[in-house]
Amino acid sequence: MVLRVGYVREHFSSPLLQYAEQDGGRTFTLVECPSGTGQLISRLTNDEIDIAIALTDPLISGIAKGSDAYKLVGSYVTTPLNWAVITGKDSKYQSIADLKDTTLGISRYGSGSQTMAYVMALQQGWPTENLKFQVNNDIRGLINSVNDGSTSAFMWEWFTTKPFMDAGEVRFIGSVPTPWPSWMIAAHPTRASPDALSHFLDTLTTYVRKFDSEEKRAKDDVEFIKEKFGYPEEDVKAWLKTVGYPADCATIPKDVIKETLSVLEKAGFIKSPEGGFQVEQFVNQDVVKLV
Repeated sequence: MVLRVGYVREHFSSPLLQYAEQDGGRTFTLVECPSGTGQLISRLTNDEIDIAIALTDPLISGIAKGSDAYKLVGSYVTTPLNWAVITGKDSKYQSIADLKDTTLGISRYGSGSQTMAYVMALQQGWPTENLKFQVNNDIRGLINSVNDGSTSAFMWEWFTTKPFMDAGEVRFIGSVPTPWPSWMIAAHPTRASPDALSHFLDTLTTYVRKFDSEEKRAKDDVEFIKEKFGYPEEDVKAWLKTVGYPADCATIPKDVIKETLSVLEKAGFIKSPEGGFQVEQFVNQDVVKLV
């Protein structure tokens, strides 16, 4: 069976893209999900993909809220994601503090753009039950909404949206790094067999380790990202200084799940069941190694 792997076409995906080029569709095909993790989770649920490389917080909160469409099977990026807080080019908003009690743009409910709005509100001391959202689907819809005034701001990864700031389409008024490692790997519990998943994760690890090496970071990684994504060299080099990948994609630290749940609960995004969450309910124990 050829696995269907959902992903977001951003610079983080570079090792995956290199693996896909070599694989040539023999063991898996890529399914692009431009709307982000909310769309990835939806496609897992609707039998459109078997595996998703997606943001940690929406994946964990989805299971915490009762989804059985997937389990966590691995880690992909071990460093935080830096979320820019983005407003319209001519809007009145000058700082994160100005956004209190306004309507924020998100790509979908349950997406990283929504969970991180809760984290931002927690950091600002705002009552999270007062948060208001408008769904705008993708980056273009989000940009349009902050410029037509229907939303005050939205949150998206810094380097992905920097070209829109450089072009004068939007302004950055702050940033909120995730308090957890940013990307994980999830899979449907039965559509992808443990053997197929293990092969995918083990081979992805070899590409991740190569991409993460000092030798590749010095030149080859920079050239690959410039060619694939068109980013300026200085932005690529700045991003590479901030990103780290796991030694083994088939491992997940238990503390990552526990600490993510703790922050999301404090932010009011999820509610712990009686007796608390059990880490084991979040993972496919036939595939992943909890450490």
